[in-house]
Amino acid sequence: MKIISDKTKKSLRIKKKITKIFQTQNISLKNLIIVIGGDGFMLQTLKKHKSLNHLSFYGINSGNYGFLMNKYNQKKTLNNILKAKKITIAPLEMTVKRKSYLAINEVSVLRQSRQAASLSIKSGSKFIIKNLIGDGVLVSTPAGSTAYNLSVYGPILNLDSKKISIAPISAFRPRRWKGKLISKKSTIIIKNLDFLKRPVSAVADNIEIRRIKQINIRSSRKFKFNLLYDRNRSLQQKIKLEQIKSEIN
Repeated sequence: MKIISDKTKKSLRIKKKITKIFQTQNISLKNLIIVIGGDGFMLQTLKKHKSLNHLSFYGINSGNYGFLMNKYNQKKTLNNILKAKKITIAPLEMTVKRKSYLAINEVSVLRQSRQAASLSIKSGSKFIIKNLIGDGVLVSTPAGSTAYNLSVYGPILNLDSKKISIAPISAFRPRRWKGKLISKKSTIIIKNLDFLKRPVSAVADNIEIRRIKQINIRSSRKFKFNLLYDRNRSLQQKIKLEQIKSEIN
């Protein structure tokens, strides 16, 4: 078992308290990493341990929203961890310039200049759209569908949907294109149709690669992440709550 945190005072204070609880109870759990921080720190930690599929990660939120995290409760922390429910998620694998990057939430393709991006999008050999003109496009996993994807009016996906969301970002042409859901088995190919005049960048969660000609995206066949959630506040329940909120609003 390992307990790690980001560098904020709140996170370090929680880490100290949880470490003391486990030491007092003389408990050590195999293959468990307790992650204290926000969603960004959790994403960073998961990628750092991407080759260790046997590990499980229990997040404790000390940031703002903390969608991937659990709420901190000092009195119930140990019991919550011991009874936590496991959910396994698959990240996206973005390949650009012969290198691959993992995206647990989403891959975003964004214009780099004042000129709108001009993009073609394929699923395998079949066109999804031949020319999308706008600020860019977002490809989201079910786990990430309530993050940036929701902000650009993409659909919220259940974890077991076996789908990937493709959503336009400020589409100028065609104005009415709302995006598309495709099978997670698909390979998405996004091409910059005007590389010299309209440069774009590709971002896998928080890793940006600039001046891109082509991006290939697919669900990773190699890497999986095991996330632990309190039984009364699972990731699936969080997603359903966001679906209800979006329907009300």
